[in-house]
Amino acid sequence: MRISDNAKLAERLYKSAWSIRGNAWSPYSKFQVGAALFLPGHDAIVAGVNVENASFGATICAERGAVLSAIAQYGKSEIGALLVATDAARPAVPCAMCLQVLAEFCRADMPVFLANGGGIVESLVFSDLLPRPFTVF
Repeated sequence: MRISDNAKLAERLYKSAWSIRGNAWSPYSKFQVGAALFLPGHDAIVAGVNVENASFGATICAERGAVLSAIAQYGKSEIGALLVATDAARPAVPCAMCLQVLAEFCRADMPVFLANGGGIVESLVFSDLLPRPFTVF
């Protein structure tokens, strides 16, 4: 993927994640998160939001929500890029549980973009966040 293509894709992901972020159910933390995944095999973007629960262990992060939605809509597919959007000045990275779930569906060099209301703040690759995932495949 060329740099310009990557920038265009990042902007598409940002628009999707930022616009859906307001749908998050976060009455406990008040921390709304939107995530958007790119599925290159389907040329599709799938978004998700965090959904909190009074039993905090039942909370679903935006990234896992997007993965679950992608599987429901398209079956097992490779994830080609991820963007996470929050309103924090220093955007949040996916939690360890989300990273492990993502490891099932992405490559080590998958682009990960972190964003806030001002736009994309940081660009990484998946292995920067989870250098040694547990995998069985």
